[in-house]
Amino acid sequence: MTPARLETFADGVFAIAATLLIIDVGIPAELNNSLGQELLDIWPQYFGYGISFLTIGIMWVNHHAVLRQVERVDRPFLFLNIGLLLCIAFVPFPTRILAEFVRTDDGAAAAVLYGVTMTTTAVFFFSVWIYASHRGRLLHPGVDPKEVSGITRSYLPGAPTYAAATLVGLVSPEASAALFGLIATFYMLSSSFFGRSNAE
Repeated sequence: MTPARLETFADGVFAIAATLLIIDVGIPAELNNSLGQELLDIWPQYFGYGISFLTIGIMWVNHHAVLRQVERVDRPFLFLNIGLLLCIAFVPFPTRILAEFVRTDDGAAAAVLYGVTMTTTAVFFFSVWIYASHRGRLLHPGVDPKEVSGITRSYLPGAPTYAAATLVGLVSPEASAALFGLIATFYMLSSSFFGRSNAE
């Protein structure tokens, strides 16, 4: 299998996962209030959709950046990617749960479910890169060592940061959800600057 074929398959999974997020955004079949009030009341669904779509989009961009460095693939690398894509495809479920229950007594469980999902995803993402980049195992021979080091440094805080936000969810689900949003924003900005420096 070539890196291009793997990227095509991954793009399909990313696209489906991002599309499925919107399916869970909706109002009840029977309105308890006016339509305008119901549309306002489901703001956690909008928030969950936006953060998760942004997160999936950032992961898609970063996955492309990883595969751009890869010259060839082997079986362990493929299975690590399958683990990553398994997590990506799962994201719509904890997103829906968090949006529905973050303001209820079950908010902590919802925040932990979302956090564990994102933490596991970050672990797989880092594993994919470390496996490919260790001693240049799967990378192009002429790859820039500074770029490799930069990618590694940018991925290192992912899992610990998500894990910390998950623990906050045990105390305050709302604060945990806000932290997930801040993490997504941070990675969007850092990925943008990193990508721009690489292009230059």
